[in-house]
Amino acid sequence: MAKGPNYVVGYRRKRKGKTNYKKRLDLLKSGRSRVVIRKSNKHTTAQIVDYKDDGDIVIASSHSSELKKFGWSHGSGNIPASYLTGLLCGLRAKSKGVKKAILDVGLGPSVKGNKIYSTLGGVQEGGIEIPMDEEIAPTKERVEGKHISDYKKDDKITKEFKQVKENIMKSLSKS
Repeated sequence: MAKGPNYVVGYRRKRKGKTNYKKRLDLLKSGRSRVVIRKSNKHTTAQIVDYKDDGDIVIASSHSSELKKFGWSHGSGNIPASYLTGLLCGLRAKSKGVKKAILDVGLGPSVKGNKIYSTLGGVQEGGIEIPMDEEIAPTKERVEGKHISDYKKDDKITKEFKQVKENIMKSLSKS
């Protein structure tokens, strides 16, 4: 480790590889709320976040485990579940007055057609205006779970996807 009067220790989150401050500054300069999407093998989380001087404020949030309340019985780590998670977050944010936002993908790689862009498509359908190229989003068949129903050789997931989507729309249009 370097020692001496000229050595400057970098920011802790930068040293640990958790934050890219250049990307963060560029996102904050846009003046829009950020759609923060984080994925794991089992779940997806979507948040609409505003910047404040004393710390970021989460306006709306959803987690793929919440889909069980709306009738989702399949896995919560797949593309259809991530889309529904985004839809849930988008509708909650719209009810709190958010109109425009910008995507914050974090430090992970940007891969065409993955869960991040499926979630972003759900947030867009929830009524939030977010710039996204349509080529990078997963196809409608993948979002509805057709690839899963083809593999399992049953049509349950596509039917349930439509039903859960309808349940989410109904429950959040009431509030």
